[in-house]
Amino acid sequence: MQVSIESSTGLERQLKIGVPAEKIDKEVTNRLQKATKTVSIKGFRKGKVPLKVVKQHYGKGVRQEVVGEIVNSSFYEAIQQEDLKPVGQPQINDLSDKEGQDLEFMAVFEVFPEVTLKPLTKVKLDRPVSEVTEADVEKMIEQLRNQQSSFKVGKKKAKDGHQVNIDYVGTRDGEEFDGGKAEGQDLVLGSNSMIPGFEKGLEGLSAGDETVLKLSFPDDYQSEELKGAAVEFAVKVNSVASKALAKMDDEFFKLFGVESGGEAKFREDVLDNMERELRNAIRTKVKNRVMNQLFELNSVELPSALVANEINQLKQQMVQQFGGGQQIDLSMLPDDMFKEKAERRAALGVIVSEIVKVEELSPDEDQVRARVDEIASTYEQPKEVVDYYYSKPELLSSVEGVVLEDQVTELVLAKAKIKEQTLAYEDAIKPDPEPGSEA
Repeated sequence: MQVSIESSTGLERQLKIGVPAEKIDKEVTNRLQKATKTVSIKGFRKGKVPLKVVKQHYGKGVRQEVVGEIVNSSFYEAIQQEDLKPVGQPQINDLSDKEGQDLEFMAVFEVFPEVTLKPLTKVKLDRPVSEVTEADVEKMIEQLRNQQSSFKVGKKKAKDGHQVNIDYVGTRDGEEFDGGKAEGQDLVLGSNSMIPGFEKGLEGLSAGDETVLKLSFPDDYQSEELKGAAVEFAVKVNSVASKALAKMDDEFFKLFGVESGGEAKFREDVLDNMERELRNAIRTKVKNRVMNQLFELNSVELPSALVANEINQLKQQMVQQFGGGQQIDLSMLPDDMFKEKAERRAALGVIVSEIVKVEELSPDEDQVRARVDEIASTYEQPKEVVDYYYSKPELLSSVEGVVLEDQVTELVLAKAKIKEQTLAYEDAIKPDPEPGSEA
């Protein structure tokens, strides 16, 4: 096999590869010879078909198959010979394939960039420190009770947080407008589900009261006809209901998986969940901050194929998030929407891979198991989940990738300049703003 680098511009490489005719023709003949024993051709007994006849019927297809396999295998032999690391699949050009002549083709591809890492001692970051307090637990329980709350009709005057049941008719210049009328509609005051001033105008009213609200639609309202329009709403209050938080009883506890143990077990579970959420949030914060620093410190020349792959993954994530199982043509989404984020992800992938190579890291088995156990702990049958992960190589591989990133993070933290940042629980669990976005 003959290999020559015809062109080397930036990260693009063009390899001219030649394979001796004898290798192609020999493999084609061998396969056709085997076929003589199995093919059925009219006029010949099975296993007695002459090679010449088999070649007439199947020679072209067999040769295409052999050439395809040899192009693939010879390309990988060539890149090993030249010590090249390609990104993605090569583009095969100028394929010359004639019986009795050497096979020649041009393989065009990009290679991974060479990276010279900046010393990890240059990394500087704030490391969040936080804990779950008793007050945090109480606030969380209040939120859970609020989620399961109900409204009870009474004789109180409406105020922020109350639910009113109303009839209303909206008019503009004395004429009703589309979508401005409803009967028996429940509305929670303070929910901001109506235009500005509507909910505020109902505060202080009781069941049976009527009022006329003189308001204006926002200038950015979705309906062109009503943008900035001055309108009036004639409103009748049918009832006023105040919120009643869910009682802390066994029925409430069962909603959150607590079948026995009462309030003590419920509070214990709430605390455990909050502490797990806090650990995960801080771990994610620290990892993201480390990755941001690595990205800022190290300049990477990016292969276009690598960026294109990241763009495609980001598109698929968006479709899954917003489109569910719908059939959406990814090409309809413009690449520019995702380019900046894709370039960042691609660069970090190269940087992290280089650190893994230089430091000779491999996924720590104990950390992998701990991460799988942590995932499984959120399910009712943890052991089944663990067994499932270890029976699916692709799932386990994804966990190993995460653990490897964690190990890189730990390595960086061991050498970086760290300043502790004390945060309240609620601030600690909030993700940092994405790079390039406003806080």
